Amino acid sequence: MPMEPSPPRSTSGLRVSRHHGSVRRLLSSSIALVALTCVALAAGADGAGRIDAYLAGLNSLRADFEQYTFNSDRTRMTKAHGTLYLQRPGRFRWEYDSPMRQVIVADGKRVYLHDLELRQVSHQSQSKALRGTPALLLANAEPIERHFKARSIPSSDGRDWVELIPKDRDTDVVRIEVGFGGQTLESLIMEDSFGQETRLNFSQAERNLRLKPDLFEIDQRSVDDFLQVD
Repeated sequence: MPMEPSPPRSTSGLRVSRHHGSVRRLLSSSIALVALTCVALAAGADGAGRIDAYLAGLNSLRADFEQYTFNSDRTRMTKAHGTLYLQRPGRFRWEYDSPMRQVIVADGKRVYLHDLELRQVSHQSQSKALRGTPALLLANAEPIERHFKARSIPSSDGRDWVELIPKDRDTDVVRIEVGFGGQTLESLIMEDSFGQETRLNFSQAERNLRLKPDLFEIDQRSVDDFLQVD
């Protein structure tokens, strides 16, 4: 896996930002990204049926990630890394170790963006943030075909690639590409409606392990500014 990939096909995604004006989009994108990660881990040669089968058996997930964000002319804007935790249904945690220490947490009711350095939290209703996003896959067991058009696409790097196109037009994500080395998820690429893309490289993934409940909680005692954005 390349440490600093050139932008291949596409994406959107999690953008680390300290400006409250971008909080709504960040929260929505982060939820979509986690849902799509779950979908991606199931994809492969068997297509949508394999995805549905994987989601049916997925309870929890932990994985390290590297994230690269590119603008519309494919100039790299940011590089970040951290750890993802997922507990179905509806709970997740994105821990960013660099370039800024931030955490995005969903507890099943609300989604929280916690800037550890600024001691600030912005939060939004999870049901509202889920509406119109592929993150609906976290909340129900509907077939993948209800939300995505899925197809295998040609590969130029030896990986197996699957493309997912959201059927819901009311979402920032317009295309997702999933790359596999054998049975292992290696890359997830997303393109947004502004032509920006984000590539995620995953490693050290563990499925269906026991996760501590406090991973999906925000300790308000460590926060100076608690902002509700809905």
